[in-house]
Amino acid sequence: MRTHLPPDSSFCPTGLLRWMACVSLLAVLASCGGGEAERGAGTDTAAKASAAADDGGGAQGSLSEGSPSSWAGVMGPIDDTLSKIGISGGPKALTSQGDAVRLAHQATFGPTEALVREIGEEGATHWIADQMSLRRTFKRSLTGTEVVPMPLSRYTSGGTNAVHKHTSSTVEFCQGRGDNCWRDWSSSTPLVWDFYRNAVNSPDQLRQRVGLALQQLMVVSNFEVSGTYGLRNYNNMLLDHAFGNYRDLLRKVILSPVMGDYLDHVNNDKLAPNENFARELLQLFSLGTCELNTDGTLKSGACIPTYNNEQVRAYAFALTGWTYPAGGATPWGCWPRGANCQFYDGDMVTVAAFHDTQPRALLSGVSLASGHSAATALDAVLTSLMNHPNIGPFVSRHLIQQLVTSNPSPAYVQRVVTAFNTGRFDRFGRGVKGDLAATVAAVLLDGEARSAATSNGGRLREPIQLFTGAVRALNGRTDGDALGWWWGEELRQHAFRSPSVFNFYPPDYPVAGTPLVGPAFGIHNANTALNRLNFLNYLIMWDGSNPSSSVPNAVGTKVNLSAFTTDATNPERLVDRLSLLVLGERLPDASRNAVLTAVSSITQSNSGSAYLTTRVKQAAFLVLASPQYQMTR
Repeated sequence: MRTHLPPDSSFCPTGLLRWMACVSLLAVLASCGGGEAERGAGTDTAAKASAAADDGGGAQGSLSEGSPSSWAGVMGPIDDTLSKIGISGGPKALTSQGDAVRLAHQATFGPTEALVREIGEEGATHWIADQMSLRRTFKRSLTGTEVVPMPLSRYTSGGTNAVHKHTSSTVEFCQGRGDNCWRDWSSSTPLVWDFYRNAVNSPDQLRQRVGLALQQLMVVSNFEVSGTYGLRNYNNMLLDHAFGNYRDLLRKVILSPVMGDYLDHVNNDKLAPNENFARELLQLFSLGTCELNTDGTLKSGACIPTYNNEQVRAYAFALTGWTYPAGGATPWGCWPRGANCQFYDGDMVTVAAFHDTQPRALLSGVSLASGHSAATALDAVLTSLMNHPNIGPFVSRHLIQQLVTSNPSPAYVQRVVTAFNTGRFDRFGRGVKGDLAATVAAVLLDGEARSAATSNGGRLREPIQLFTGAVRALNGRTDGDALGWWWGEELRQHAFRSPSVFNFYPPDYPVAGTPLVGPAFGIHNANTALNRLNFLNYLIMWDGSNPSSSVPNAVGTKVNLSAFTTDATNPERLVDRLSLLVLGERLPDASRNAVLTAVSSITQSNSGSAYLTTRVKQAAFLVLASPQYQMTR
């Protein structure tokens, strides 16, 4: 199908290749407010006028929704205590179209018309509380003594732990298990299927978005560790703790046998421990490398190291003494002697003989006495991290960058850190430091998140969210198969396969020609910019891809444009409907006029009886390819 372009357009030059290159360049310039050509683009005028009335629109991110009343039955996330989120709320406050779309981009995998209506009717605060309370049906625990709520989205596809129970020395595990044995039992491909199905279809969107943010902080990658069931366990754990406490989350990460293999601290040698995990625990998962003020800025305006090499070694020694959970087997037994065989079901367990018991000095004034146990050392490690002043700004800034904006103001970071440190944000949280429900609420309900007028606000839409956003907006479906090895590789964000523990991109990647950072620009270049447009062409113009017989419950990746054809007789109504859906406002006049010209040029005489569908395709492609969409503000 050919793309219809206006004969004389101020939007971009004529000719498909030049137009695509222009849009790509604009997408680059539009980074997080960077680049004079697009600085300030995408501002929602209506939201500016009503920002004070919207949820969380106050200068300090406070809420003004009337007298508080109790929201009964709102349960907290699955964490070690299964405690409830304490929430009390006032009457629902209606949310503007612009702010509803903005919140959908920040807290979900993309707006749909139904979702935008739901947020608009509920108000931001109530909608977020509802998202945090969503649960699957309850089930009994293995002991039968308690009822456990399960999150709606789960990773379920792929093989079982049998891959780590194979005891034959003469028959390979994959013998007789078909051509897709490695894919189904060792790779992350089944997780990719589940991830995209859930992201497009499941209602617990906020839990999934926070899960993705945590997945890009506490990285485990199929690039270096295999075992589908273990990767599944790890990522389900992140979903479970999305609204829990950061201390509990850190504990689960430290004890994960998948992480133990990925960063080399399972069966660690107490005489000369591998320092890999200890270093990344400090650098990437909790504190960062430089001492921070509570607003996320550098102490004294320069990088004062948070820790030194001796302190890294102290953490490596403190975290010795852990092996795989019981259950694994090999034809050759387990090694080293006294350890369990490789196995990923459950937390790692202690082996006293493997643990270093010498006195060790940790951070935050925490120390270990001679003769301590591995369990005691683990608690001390967690206390030292949670007591460190860096952990609040480090975690808070990461969540802000993942959900809202690449360049938050110090005041914004400070307000979120207050929620992290106190465990409370307005009506959210349990009052314990590290409460992620309070922290996420503070991130999303802050005035800078809810206002379109914030300078340098927004971020480049990363590829995963381009995939899901386009499919969701256009009422599509996907089994995720095309979004891993094909489009994930093309756009350099193949879910669950980041190239290293440093994620797909660094959090401080500089936007060229500006003083700003744009993390997702770390995987954005001329090739991936064009491939963004190629993906939209594939999805919209080429009708996506059909189901593959090798994928369980395959549905392919396709959009359904039928709901929009009713407006295709009126190009203005069609273009504005799509713009309001994905941007929260109309396109800027020059861009809108160019798109209208392109859509109006499609007629029955030049495109046949299906010209209305062709118009919808043209309009959808141009709106989703626009810099205003490629940026989220």
